[in-house]
Amino acid sequence: MKGESRVLSLLALASMPFAYVNTLFTQTVSFAADEFGRSDADIGFAAAIVRWGVLVVPPIALFADRIGRRKILVAAAWAAPVLAAGGALAPTYEWLVASQVVARPLALVINVMILVMLTEEMSRETRARSVGLVVIASSVGAGLAVAFLPLADVTTSGWRWLYALSLVWLPVAFVLQRQLRETSRFVQVHSIAHGTPVARVSRSRLAVQISAAFLTSVFIAAASVYFVNYLRDVRNYDALMVAVFTVATTIPAAIGLIIGGRIADQRGRRIAGAVSLAIGVLLVVVAYATSGPTMWIAEIIGGIALGISFPALGVYRGEMFPTAHRSTGAATVTATGLIGGSLGLVIAGRLLDAGWSYAQIMGLLAIAPLVVAVIVFVTFPETAHRELEEISPDVDHS
Repeated sequence: MKGESRVLSLLALASMPFAYVNTLFTQTVSFAADEFGRSDADIGFAAAIVRWGVLVVPPIALFADRIGRRKILVAAAWAAPVLAAGGALAPTYEWLVASQVVARPLALVINVMILVMLTEEMSRETRARSVGLVVIASSVGAGLAVAFLPLADVTTSGWRWLYALSLVWLPVAFVLQRQLRETSRFVQVHSIAHGTPVARVSRSRLAVQISAAFLTSVFIAAASVYFVNYLRDVRNYDALMVAVFTVATTIPAAIGLIIGGRIADQRGRRIAGAVSLAIGVLLVVVAYATSGPTMWIAEIIGGIALGISFPALGVYRGEMFPTAHRSTGAATVTATGLIGGSLGLVIAGRLLDAGWSYAQIMGLLAIAPLVVAVIVFVTFPETAHRELEEISPDVDHS
């Protein structure tokens, strides 16, 4: 138990720079677009391009299945903040986008390695809960990106400070390099006698996971990226009010993560994940269609519901694959989700320029995750209280 707590603490620490770098472009692109004179469609297209950088994540994760999770995680923890900081020097909009096309995927590598290491090191009774707890820790990193956002209103180029501040996360890489150890399951699988058949990835499981990630992200990416624009353009919020709204509506989501982790470990993942996902998505749509207290309340409760769904559904990305292919499988699902998000962003940007309202667009895109809720309910297996070797055997016995 002490070993689990140590690993959980280190991975929670690693999640902070991931969340900061991952949040950075989403929070600042609207301000950068103002400086460079770009449109809503340009914002959506750039955010989509940055997400397409995720295509490098599965090949990197393949190395993690060969040489170890720890080495890849530590390398990404050093590289992501440094490359993200390059955005502060961007002379053009294209330069900014290019810098984050590299930095953000490396942050996602950190996230994938965290998920894989949690899956392999936590007990069967704490896997989902640990995912929720790490996400809460990651909110510190994302929260700092939001807290620094008022700097963007100090001058036209104030958003650049947020990129420069990425360098504050380098000490985390140092701690991980000194204290994090390789997972016992990775070591065990790589000690299997030569000639023993290692289990392969189930194509049906991979297909279902990919479909769920893609369709969910079609909505989630657009809803998260364009909310800053919505608050500024439709509700006339300045940078300070955007930051206040984001913090006030995001912090309560931690309640959902805690509840969701407990439910997923004690009662099961499938039903909790499907129902809370559907409720959360519908409430976010309501937030886009209303104003004043109703908008705040809908976003808060919607965030809590989505928080409940995350541990329940997120833990599947590690559980559904054998140890020898777990990093590659989880990274492929993550990459697919980002590609789905890019599609949602492009659609939203084009429809905004065509005169559609934010509420109409989010209502349309919400159909995708509602389909996912049905897919989860009908096809996902229940994995609570089961060992990884029972869910996804490491040795092929066929």
